Amino acid sequence: MGLRVPVIALTGYLGAGKTTVLNHLLAAPGARLGVVINDFGAINVDATLVTGQVDEPASIAGGCVCCLPDTDGLDEALAKLSQPRLRLDAIIVEASGVADPPNLAQLIRFSAVDRVRPGGLVDVIDAAAYFDTVDPGTGLPPARFASASLVLINKTDRVPPARRDATLARITDRIRASSPHAHVVATAHGRIDPELVFDAANPHDPVDELPLAALAREDRHHGDHPRASAVTVEAPAPVDPGRLVDLLEDPPAGAYRLKGTVAVTTGRGPRDHLINVVGRQIHVTARPTATGPRGLVAIGMDLDPVAARARLEMALEPCEGRAAADGVRRLGRYRRLAT
Repeated sequence: MGLRVPVIALTGYLGAGKTTVLNHLLAAPGARLGVVINDFGAINVDATLVTGQVDEPASIAGGCVCCLPDTDGLDEALAKLSQPRLRLDAIIVEASGVADPPNLAQLIRFSAVDRVRPGGLVDVIDAAAYFDTVDPGTGLPPARFASASLVLINKTDRVPPARRDATLARITDRIRASSPHAHVVATAHGRIDPELVFDAANPHDPVDELPLAALAREDRHHGDHPRASAVTVEAPAPVDPGRLVDLLEDPPAGAYRLKGTVAVTTGRGPRDHLINVVGRQIHVTARPTATGPRGLVAIGMDLDPVAARARLEMALEPCEGRAAADGVRRLGRYRRLAT
């Protein structure tokens, strides 16, 4: 089986700015993205608002994707978009404003399409309207954040400067109370670094395609987005599976994503593994011997480069001798969960 395409859920209340975030992500140079757009209604009006580079768009209309009687509609779209000939870097599912994020996350996680894998759930909220729409601010925090890997506090520019910091801190506290491990990013106009969400295949647009993404970028009047930090550590020699799993289960502070190819010492000798971590989601697959460089990249908005590099270097130290059976077993568990 080839590389699995990550499926990223994009959720949020009506008016929070999901489509603006989607359009910003679609404007990333070099990215080949598939999009599934669900609108609660007979006519999929949201599909008409999407601009940029959309490869093979698929729409599901007539009901909330997580309230469909079965998953056939979503799986059909994912099967279409994950075909190897499309060479997509990611698939984004923009759900209706009434969609329940935990249900959508479950549908993606247990999809019957074997060419896809969960790529995280991004929940967009309106900073100015948060306590009027999502959360009254009393009692238990919203359960919707429990499945979110990344929460975007959008439209921060609409909060008066005099109370902006206090409002963002209060919202962040409510998110953390529901999901302590969710990454929280404050933004305006849906600006987020695409590298935080998916891999762009190239730094430039493909020369043989219509420059839709470039046109979309030229049409933006909101300026550039804050850049995510990235730390890369090479691993030319096989590493210990136990130390690797320790890193995956407890990434460096501020790291939202970990990715790369690593040779791991197992009971049957070294074996290459493809690593993808998004938030608390860990995806590990064995792969044929890689021809490119081996190592890991940590990506995050609040990443401490020095501390992150030290953690990666410790986990990727060459393994001397045989690996402990417990480490091999722990890594094997994640490998089985990915199949």
